[in-house]
Amino acid sequence: MKSRIRERDSSTLNESVQNTIMRDLKAVGKKFMHVLYPRKSNTLLRDWDLWGPLILCVTLALMLQRSSLDGEEDGGPQFAEVFVIVWFGAVIITLNSKLLGGNISFFQSLCVLGYCILPLTVAMVICRLVLLTEPGPVNFMIRLFVVTLMFAWSVVASTAFLADSQPPNRKALAVYPVFLFYFVISWMILTFIP
Repeated sequence: MKSRIRERDSSTLNESVQNTIMRDLKAVGKKFMHVLYPRKSNTLLRDWDLWGPLILCVTLALMLQRSSLDGEEDGGPQFAEVFVIVWFGAVIITLNSKLLGGNISFFQSLCVLGYCILPLTVAMVICRLVLLTEPGPVNFMIRLFVVTLMFAWSVVASTAFLADSQPPNRKALAVYPVFLFYFVISWMILTFIP
């Protein structure tokens, strides 16, 4: 009898749409806080979702997209290219982790890698603001510093969550692709010029 009452209370079918959206937004916000203040915790792994990574990926892809006024291709990344690089890279890293004997599920790894793009998305916002000023060497140095700092933050945050899921003798093999993944995204942010 008590289990039926608990089951009915935890069911989301009777929940209003507003309550469902607010609950999900709070969960995404908590995961953002876990990335901003990385610490060894299984909360991000246990309660995985792909809403935050989707929001971050779309935001990053939209900010990296260059618009051509005259219809010519400018050689910059387009929305689909950024989107595919982020998701394909995360899938490859996840498969690598599983092949190395990691004890993390496919979607947990995608969740962690996606949420850890948050610092790089913040770097992109800062770089867009810096690019509004006069271009020059100081402008580039500021962007280089911001992107490097946020790159390191993304790598540290993701390894804080993913390192424990790997066998001890294979952690370096699991972290190296993560480093490359965030490096490619950081390079796209650093080389972006509107």
